[in-house]
Amino acid sequence: MPMLKEKEICLAFTEKLKSDIFATTQSKLFHVFKTWSKAEVIILFGDSSSSAHVQVAAYGHEVMRNTPFQKVWILTSHWKLNVVGSKNILQLIKPFHGALHFRHHTGDVSDFNHFLKSLDPLDPQGDLFLPPWWERLFGCMIHKPGERPKKGKKTCTGKENLENVPTYIFETSMTSESYNIYNAIYSVAHALYARLGSVTQPIMKRLGKNISNVQSWQILYYLRKVQFNNSAGIEVSFSENGLGSAQYDLLNWILCPNQSFPPINVGQINTRALSGQDFTINKDAIIWATKEVPFARCGLKRCHAGERRNVPEGEQVCCYQCDPCPEGTVSNQSDAAHCTPCPEDQYPNKDKDNCIAKKIHFLAYQDTLGYTLVSLALSLSVITFAVLVVFLKHHETAIVKANNRDLTYVLLVSLLFCFLCSFLFIGRPGKFTCLFRQSTFAILFSLAVSSVLAKTVMVVLAFMATKPGNKTRKLLGKPLTNSIVLGCPLIQAVLSTIWLETSPPFPNLDFHSLVEEAILECNEGSASMFYAALAYMGFLALICFTMAFLARKLPDSFNEAKFITFSMLIFCSVWITFLPTYLSTKGKSMVAVEIFSILASGAGLLACIFSPKCYIILLRPNLNCQANIIRNKNF
Repeated sequence: MPMLKEKEICLAFTEKLKSDIFATTQSKLFHVFKTWSKAEVIILFGDSSSSAHVQVAAYGHEVMRNTPFQKVWILTSHWKLNVVGSKNILQLIKPFHGALHFRHHTGDVSDFNHFLKSLDPLDPQGDLFLPPWWERLFGCMIHKPGERPKKGKKTCTGKENLENVPTYIFETSMTSESYNIYNAIYSVAHALYARLGSVTQPIMKRLGKNISNVQSWQILYYLRKVQFNNSAGIEVSFSENGLGSAQYDLLNWILCPNQSFPPINVGQINTRALSGQDFTINKDAIIWATKEVPFARCGLKRCHAGERRNVPEGEQVCCYQCDPCPEGTVSNQSDAAHCTPCPEDQYPNKDKDNCIAKKIHFLAYQDTLGYTLVSLALSLSVITFAVLVVFLKHHETAIVKANNRDLTYVLLVSLLFCFLCSFLFIGRPGKFTCLFRQSTFAILFSLAVSSVLAKTVMVVLAFMATKPGNKTRKLLGKPLTNSIVLGCPLIQAVLSTIWLETSPPFPNLDFHSLVEEAILECNEGSASMFYAALAYMGFLALICFTMAFLARKLPDSFNEAKFITFSMLIFCSVWITFLPTYLSTKGKSMVAVEIFSILASGAGLLACIFSPKCYIILLRPNLNCQANIIRNKNF
């Protein structure tokens, strides 16, 4: 029972029967078989006598209920038909159609078959038990000399052929019990020979003189070392635990239409074979009494692939329920005890009976989203380049000069590269793109914001310089603007260098964020350095916005601060909304959010600062003069 429990085999019942079960009352017999009917498989353990009683009881149950008692019997080595002389042989063996019988392996002892053929029941000097056995076997009478034959009784001729007797009545091959006795006698003989081998007298004389003095315990040492091949060519040997050469055949007893009941060999147990090979079975060759493989459990439903067994508390392991496999796990066989997790690069299919490889997920150029962002980035890049060309072409005009040409060129070039750097975020992430895309974006935007900041500072200082006695005029000029434009991005460059040296970004596969896809992304290496770069850029934008906001009401000659205020308001709004949106998305959506923020903030700077100037240069050239710049309240 502990072994059955270890293998998750449940027992519907265990019952110890008395040897006289066939003599019990009908009500008791009915109760016994009512209990047995609960099971699909019945393991019968006992000697040949008790198994014969069970055969009679099974037949009696079929007669009482008028229904076949079809169960899968598993029988141990001592079981045998044991029904010679019965008038209802076929009825007795019918319930055991399809039974599985573990029987000791027997070799083909040819001398035994010759011995059977030499039997003569009419020999007065023969075996005393042979004549009555012969009469029962062939249903005839052996008459003694001078005795008159009885009427209605067939006379035995002594020429009856044992090979014509059905196997379920008599097997002409040596049975397992006889074969074991045969090997035992020869084993003892070999042990005796070894025990008496030191005597120099001839063997027969030695045996006759010394065998009476040998005690059974004295030959045990020699018996353990016995090793020989019997007449069937099969090795017989012993080990510390007993018979080392023990083998068992798994027989499947079949009741054929021609009323024969032959055993079919469907497997073998070899105790000397390697672990895992000591038991072989040909399950396809088995003919089951129930027409199909028995399903021994409390319910009638098997757990399909994609489900697992769940045993309610207090129930036996066979009384399980079927639960779907948890998320991320599969089972590809019926009645699985557990569901197996899929590898991290795979996910369960819809039925949860197989794992499917995850697709690689990244923002590709071929995607609709990727195509849209590429088109937008190219459009803004072309527009920025066109604005730069317009300003270069009209660099001698009043409006271009009034807005600090060098800072304007730096801002336009930095915006152009900001739009182009979005291409580092699109496509399959690689080692190079992951390493430089965030630092490139941070430095370029710091340069753009620094240029706007320098413009704002120059507007404020220029207004202050118009007041009598103000010494800020000394600060006006290229040294201050160059310091702002070069110094602020330099700090960002130092932060990026520290980032790349200490914890550089790298390509990474995220298998857990999405169920059916593996995200190929750039791991930022150090999240703190990434947010430090964003914080520094935001700090510059906040200073620029504050100064421009305070300078928005300056006289009209210096009212570029109004446009810078609007541009920085858009810039800050974009990047403030970027953070929560960026943190709440995964995969290509996260990358798209950052690209859109880059394009939107850059487009805000471009539109607010340069669209009014381009309008004057291209559509109202008559206003593009020094006198109008001073008088006009719009620019």
